[in-house]
Amino acid sequence: MNISRFTDYSLRVLIYLAINKNTNEIKTIKEIAECYGVSKNHLMKVVQQLSAQGYINSTRGKNGGIKLNHAAKQINIGKLVRSFEGKSALVECFGENNFCIITPACQLKKVLSHAIESFFNCLDQYTLADLINGPNKAVLSKILITSDY
Repeated sequence: MNISRFTDYSLRVLIYLAINKNTNEIKTIKEIAECYGVSKNHLMKVVQQLSAQGYINSTRGKNGGIKLNHAAKQINIGKLVRSFEGKSALVECFGENNFCIITPACQLKKVLSHAIESFFNCLDQYTLADLINGPNKAVLSKILITSDY
């Protein structure tokens, strides 16, 4: 299974906000883009979608920025990835324009559907808190906590 760059960036934004939550400052898209070395314009689209789905709060204007809308332990990774990736067609027979001639007799769709279900069931077991806590939390904090922007 492969997730899109959009979903990857969504997870990175949430990780950044969660690890910086204790600073009590709202963060800007510019800060996050610079930290990760990614396009600010692309992150703007990601942030817009995260905001629309209620994962983050965003405030516009001079003193604007973004912050988590929920505690990290309340943000389920499976739910987020499913909402961003759920409609992607892994193979042709998953899509609307299926012209594969073996579809009526093929078991591939069934097997891949089972694999995708297993993938999401695994992700459902994790929250954003799981991604920021653990043995590497200090290293992650050192990389992502910003106070000089």
